Amino acid sequence: MPERKKLLLRLDPAVYEAVAKWAADDLRSVNAQIEYGLRLALRQAGRDTRRDGRDGAGEGAGEGAAEGASAGAGRSAGRSAGESTEPDVTDS
Repeated sequence: MPERKKLLLRLDPAVYEAVAKWAADDLRSVNAQIEYGLRLALRQAGRDTRRDGRDGAGEGAGEGAAEGASAGAGRSAGRSAGESTEPDVTDS
């Protein structure tokens, strides 16, 4: 697997708090949640990163692996079957 890129990111404190709450709701690390949000934006802009049905750096890879692996259970808590508030970007 190719080495993951490192990025210094400065955020407005209110934006960080919103992302941190979203990450906690989805049982992800803040880093994994930022990557998730970026992937959503790329997909909506028609710039999906997947090649040959795989995207090289899966949501559960690297930092936040445990959060990515268990995120499915947290997302569906309190919702009826089939109901979701966000698109699914998991490759598996």
